[in-house]
Amino acid sequence: MTAYSAPTRDMQFVINELTGLSEVAALPAFAGQDIGPDLIEAVLEEAAKMATEVLAPLNRIGDHQGARISPEGVIPADGFAEAYQSFIDGGWNGVSSDADYGGQGLPELFNTAAQEMWNSANMSFALCPMLNAGAIEAIHQAGSEEQKALYLPKMISGEWTGTMNLTESSAGSDLSAVRTRAVPEGDHYRIFGQKIFITWGDHNMTANTIHLVLARTPDAPEGVKGISLFIVPKFLVHPDGSLGARNDVHAVSIEHKLGIHASPTCVMAFGDQDGAIGYLVGEENKGLAYMFIMMNEARFKVGLQGLAIGERAYQAAREYARDRVQGRPVGVKSGDRVTIIHHPDVRRMLLTMKAQNEAMRALAYVVAVHMDLGRKHPDSATRQRHQARVDLLIPVVKGWSTEIGIEIASLGVQVHGGMGFVEETGACQHLRDSRITTIYEGTTAIQAADLAGRKLNMDQGAAMRVLIADMETTVAELDCAPGDDLAVIRAALDDGVKALAAATDWILASRDANSVMAVSVDYMMLTGYVCGGWQMARAARVAQRKLATGEDPVFLDAKIITARFYAEHILPKAGALLRSVQHGGVSSMALTEEQF
Repeated sequence: MTAYSAPTRDMQFVINELTGLSEVAALPAFAGQDIGPDLIEAVLEEAAKMATEVLAPLNRIGDHQGARISPEGVIPADGFAEAYQSFIDGGWNGVSSDADYGGQGLPELFNTAAQEMWNSANMSFALCPMLNAGAIEAIHQAGSEEQKALYLPKMISGEWTGTMNLTESSAGSDLSAVRTRAVPEGDHYRIFGQKIFITWGDHNMTANTIHLVLARTPDAPEGVKGISLFIVPKFLVHPDGSLGARNDVHAVSIEHKLGIHASPTCVMAFGDQDGAIGYLVGEENKGLAYMFIMMNEARFKVGLQGLAIGERAYQAAREYARDRVQGRPVGVKSGDRVTIIHHPDVRRMLLTMKAQNEAMRALAYVVAVHMDLGRKHPDSATRQRHQARVDLLIPVVKGWSTEIGIEIASLGVQVHGGMGFVEETGACQHLRDSRITTIYEGTTAIQAADLAGRKLNMDQGAAMRVLIADMETTVAELDCAPGDDLAVIRAALDDGVKALAAATDWILASRDANSVMAVSVDYMMLTGYVCGGWQMARAARVAQRKLATGEDPVFLDAKIITARFYAEHILPKAGALLRSVQHGGVSSMALTEEQF
């Protein structure tokens, strides 16, 4: 398996040139922290060491060994416990967490870049702190002051980990079917039920695991309006923070999966004996709202997994293409054979991988800055404006990026040829690991339905129209001479933005909900391709300006060429997807059940 090298040069370019870092640095919440390029460079350098030296070497080991269940609970793969200790000793678990509870209080942007590295290096490992982050955010936003004081310091430090317990065998994406029971008993509840697909639901890397569990109280109404959220610790916690008795919650089995073998996916049993003691978060019957705090946190980070796996697959394919000697250049019938990176179609595949990785990275990092501004800006109207952008684009970051991540991992296998189908190269693992990303934390269809069916209708398309206007401004600002790279990029982006505007108008005007849902994935992918093209155009404009000063010509020239490739090979998909959106809904629903 090819060693992982964190793409810190491109990360710094995106953060410093495209995200609006100065606006984040000016926020009162970050006063005195000297948020700027020097700090970014230092954080990325140290995170890269953690990713490349500690986490990446365990990726193949974890894939081979997997986690295993024993009478004592779930046992992680060799080296994971030691790596986790190094991870929390370095303070990486609380990069953007609240400083009042022991976090570093840095911008989410910093955490986003680090999360990309963790997932590229070892996605199975990274899932543990990722789920913990969602649980932290839910308790932070919805928990009582006592709950925050009791649980957050040790969850943020990483001494304890957190999980999300939503899914049941009869209640997958349909949470209205949740049947886990919560019976009141004094100042707590007794939880009875079973949850499935619980990522890192049990392990021995920490002293305690804090489960956030969806359940119904006895008098709860049916449907999603009757679910509540509960804190259910593996070990009960005394008021002084010390650990008490083992709670009645256990992992009864772990799944045997296509990928992410080292991440234990557990079946969790609550209340096999007297009932697991749980503590209500917030108010009864408002668990759905609290769940979405966790879910949105997780969905954004799963979108980063699509980017992260795409980056790892690209690096492996690039290095193989540089080393693998096969064939002569096109049109040459004699002489030495060359490495396959000289062949046009291999270059097409590598550039498809590279360009889409860079587009995903830029979009995700830009959304992270909107998160920081939406959470931390002192002006409420400004917070609302940035939060509207976050709400609109999280389903795109999650859905589009994970679909593209799988495509890139598959191309990685293709670049390797027959050796890509052999496990020793590692290309197979990237494809296997990536495949779950379009499924968990809400499938691609759920993200698309959220975008086309919910987000557009919430404000009658206002947030999307603001986004489109921002893209149109970029088109207008692209200074270019006829025929040069930026002229090509500008024309393609202009076409893409027009396609997105037309598709949005069609979705909003349609009165056929089935047709809208039938083309919603196409609409979401169209949005992703155009958003990616928008960021690549912005990057090309910055690169052209910097090239004029003689700065870093190799990197910057590659940035412009890669953006042009995206404009010529990727952005044209927007036009085809527009036609699908406008005309594809009827045929999707036309067959009877018997005709399938």
